[in-house]
Amino acid sequence: MITISYDDFLKLDIRAGRVLRVEPFPEARKPAFKLWIDFGPDIGEKKSSAQITDLYTPDALLGRQVMAVVNFPPRQIGPFMSEVLVLGASDAEGRISLLAPDHDVPTGARMH
Repeated sequence: MITISYDDFLKLDIRAGRVLRVEPFPEARKPAFKLWIDFGPDIGEKKSSAQITDLYTPDALLGRQVMAVVNFPPRQIGPFMSEVLVLGASDAEGRISLLAPDHDVPTGARMH
């Protein structure tokens, strides 16, 4: 593991967003969902491909708050352009558990 400066950390723009829409992503190499996430008026709605099908259903994701890196360049995932990186952590079986605020925060709130 490398050590970075606090200034390096500040270059990441990690924000809270609310999932507005979820669709299956059958074209992805690994099972995934397409997510449309609202990050508030300053950032707007962004799309993400997320390999979170083991622990989540589309209905469980709708309206849920998530944390995402919003200042990476967009990445083409098959036929879908992913604009943000939704954050999660792997459990012992490798399933992704989403990172999210414990309490509701304003859409677009920056992580400190």
